[in-house]
Amino acid sequence: QVRLVESGGQLVQPGGSLRLSCAVSESILSIGTMGWYRQVPGKQRELVARISSGRLTYYVDSVKGRFTISRDNDKNTVYLQMTNLSPEDTAVYYCNAPFSPKPWGQGTQVTVSS
Repeated sequence: QVRLVESGGQLVQPGGSLRLSCAVSESILSIGTMGWYRQVPGKQRELVARISSGRLTYYVDSVKGRFTISRDNDKNTVYLQMTNLSPEDTAVYYCNAPFSPKPWGQGTQVTVSS
């Protein structure tokens, strides 16, 4: 069973930056497209970014130009670099495979507040 372990979330001030990491217990090259999601209480989990095996990327409009998704196939790790953070980015962030979903990890909390 694939395990997804997210890390890197913390409290950050508006305008700040964070890099999230997602360690995957199996080959992400074989899994294919990986993505980052976020969820706030009372709302559905939403996909904010995804990256294919060929490193084609997609971003939801609200994070375009501020977030960058990347992957290291050798380390089986997916990253989300987040810049110019705003309070609206506060959420629990998860990674998963959009087209072949795995059991969800515990997520990592990102809180943007002054």
